[in-house]
Amino acid sequence: MIVRRVVPDIYVGSREAMVAGRDFYARLGLEEVMDQGWVMTLASPTHPTAQISFLTEERTAPVVPDLSVEVDDVDAAYAEMRAAGAEVVRVLRDEEWGVRRFFVRDPNGRVVNVLGHRGHRG
Repeated sequence: MIVRRVVPDIYVGSREAMVAGRDFYARLGLEEVMDQGWVMTLASPTHPTAQISFLTEERTAPVVPDLSVEVDDVDAAYAEMRAAGAEVVRVLRDEEWGVRRFFVRDPNGRVVNVLGHRGHRG
């Protein structure tokens, strides 16, 4: 399995806090690359896999994840985690914004959003 990127997901209490975070990290060179209102992602323009996301909520899952790990084969990752007996917090499903994902809890209690972009392999 190939890891494409790892992104810290930071829960913020409000849209205002999200914007403040965006403005703060802009001073370090990160630029807004996605904003869906409840989730905003910033990335380095020179190293686009260097990212950070802010969330005011999680619209399609029971909890806000602590981090996201994008893999090349999310179905294989899901099968691997289930076979290992890991706690699946949210089952594998397709999202309207073009990703397929599931949430799993790591041994330290952190919730990991494991995702892949639909139609993107290899």
